[in-house]
Amino acid sequence: MAIEHNIYIHVPFCISKCNYCAFFSRADIAPDWESYTVGICDEIDYWADKLGRINVPTIFFGGGTPSLIPVSVFNKIINHISEKFNILPNCEITLESNPGTINEQKLDDFIACGMNRLSVGVQSLNDDTLKFMGRRHDVQTALNLLDIAKKKNIKLNADFIYGLPNQTTDDVIQMCKRINTLGLHHVSMYELTIEPTTPFGKMNLNMPSNNTMADMYIAIGETLNLNRYEVSNYAAPNHTCRHNENIWDGGAYIGLGVGAAGRPYFDNKWYEQTGGEIKLTPIDTKTRATEKILTGLRTTRGVLLSDDVVDIISMDFVKQNPYLININNDRLSLTDKGMLVLDSLLLELVK
Repeated sequence: MAIEHNIYIHVPFCISKCNYCAFFSRADIAPDWESYTVGICDEIDYWADKLGRINVPTIFFGGGTPSLIPVSVFNKIINHISEKFNILPNCEITLESNPGTINEQKLDDFIACGMNRLSVGVQSLNDDTLKFMGRRHDVQTALNLLDIAKKKNIKLNADFIYGLPNQTTDDVIQMCKRINTLGLHHVSMYELTIEPTTPFGKMNLNMPSNNTMADMYIAIGETLNLNRYEVSNYAAPNHTCRHNENIWDGGAYIGLGVGAAGRPYFDNKWYEQTGGEIKLTPIDTKTRATEKILTGLRTTRGVLLSDDVVDIISMDFVKQNPYLININNDRLSLTDKGMLVLDSLLLELVK
């Protein structure tokens, strides 16, 4: 039997595209859910033939706007995964959502089908900012969804974006203080990245400087009442996202649907994989070890010092920079100062 694999399922449909979004998605008010379901189930069949009856510790529906998916479609996909693989009893099943696309009844129906973690794209607590970003919801709609979800026996995350045009560090601090009043156990704080193909990329925006971005990053860590466990993610104990943690730690995963990507492992080899029209490209040991370092060092627990990782790390550089890098038992992690220079550090760390 192959090793366990996490599953990522891409739901590419949105009601409309946001001004900053560079993910694979398309605005479609009436998606062909039947064709979508057939395609996802066909890919599940493909991987069942390739991997056998593997264990599945996490399933993540990302997008796009996965909360647009009909519950019947969600249920069919989960059932098909269960028919072909072993969904572990404590499997974390996440659904990304946008406020205004899911009400309490639909949330209850998703939960009845196995969903046990909801991620809500709040993005801002300012109505004018939401309009500027091209979001369809207002602040109150987002807060209402969070209030409903908090009453359910599920894990809950809220996404926010910082580093917006003309935003100041004090603006970010005030946003974090308000987030602290919401009673959340997991928050994702994403730095705005301007991609040239997006509407924002075609505007002449007055973006914060790199130094201001660094000040914002530090301020978030100092202001939020949750612990940072990855560059962009903060959580109370036992509320981290296990799906992401498994992938950051170098775990195997398959991506289902057009726009999805995976890193499956079979026949003693790692592969780079895309969903939809499935493509597989073998990855050599050094490349996969480098990927594990790139993702692992973004987390506070760091990268596991497995043999393949140790083989490509400059231990001399590690020893010469104790103020940037820590070694704790079987993991190598970055200090707070190291996190601020993560990208340049990687150039020196990897042989």
